[in-house]
Amino acid sequence: MATKIRLQRRGRKSYAFYQIVIADSRAPRDGKFIEKVGSYNPNTDPATIDLNFERALYWVLTGAQPTDTVRNIFSNEGVYMKKHLLGGVAKGAFGEAEADAKFEAWKNNKQSGLAALKAKNDEAAKAEEKARMDAEKKINEAKAKVLAEKKAAEIAANAPAPVVVEEAAVEAPAAEEAAPAAAVEETPAATAE
Repeated sequence: MATKIRLQRRGRKSYAFYQIVIADSRAPRDGKFIEKVGSYNPNTDPATIDLNFERALYWVLTGAQPTDTVRNIFSNEGVYMKKHLLGGVAKGAFGEAEADAKFEAWKNNKQSGLAALKAKNDEAAKAEEKARMDAEKKINEAKAKVLAEKKAAEIAANAPAPVVVEEAAVEAPAAEEAAPAAAVEETPAATAE
């Protein structure tokens, strides 16, 4: 019996997640399977992978053929790295303790790389949020300035009309008072001649 390691679709319409299963190659995609070794949810960022590492390694060593997506998942999780190291142990290139040390070093390096990538993404998200907030503040300040100018224009339109009338009324009597005094001064001079 030829066994395949493949994805079995689950979830609702437009929101699929997958079970990683060992199945007979002749079985339908969502049909009968031998064993479930994990799950894969591509809807999260980054994708969530829950894997029974020992069982996945067992089936890979047994000769079960993974699909392309499952091969990528196993490669990212280190199943194929462990298989490679176990092959080196079987050939006598190095001991099992050294293989475990190499695998742990690879795993730690991978984790630190993922942590750095996550930190970089978080920093980029914070910078984007800050830029968006700054742009929003500028827009709000511009709106507030336009609103203040509009209110000042309304106040200027309503208040100056009575003030201008009062100033004209105040200036007119002063002009009248100056005119009779000038007339009075000219009159005595004209009589003296």
